[in-house]
Amino acid sequence: IGFHEDALHRSCAPGHLTASCWVVDHEGDRGLILYHAKIKRWVQPGGHADGDANLASVALREATEETGIEHLEVWPIPIDIDIHLFVNRAQVEPDHLHHDLRFLVRAPRGARFAGNHESEELRWVGPADLDSVELDLDVSTVRLAEAAFATVRLLS
Repeated sequence: IGFHEDALHRSCAPGHLTASCWVVDHEGDRGLILYHAKIKRWVQPGGHADGDANLASVALREATEETGIEHLEVWPIPIDIDIHLFVNRAQVEPDHLHHDLRFLVRAPRGARFAGNHESEELRWVGPADLDSVELDLDVSTVRLAEAAFATVRLLS
């Protein structure tokens, strides 16, 4: 197994570390998904580490940027890990692996999302929505959501 000194950077062409999260509302009943402008799918907030080894902080930063919700709280222990091929349908960069650590993030009471340029739409979803044909959530996104909802129950 080779070691990549730039694993926290996009320059690591074979694959690099990313962080994402399942953002739950204050009560923990719903999670926030976004329709990603580049990949044209419903996904959870997340992004590249860009040199930051504190991946919980990366997940929190990305959630704040992508949802527009201030005062989010991150649970610092990852609840899921996923390795997936990032296929760039916009063909802006080559396809590559994301080694994604995934976290639970809680929104403050009454939070309203605003989104940013990375998403075309945002939506709160409950556990019953995870198998929606309309949303067509990736199996790893469903796994993350289920882990997040289970973690919320354990922490309550």
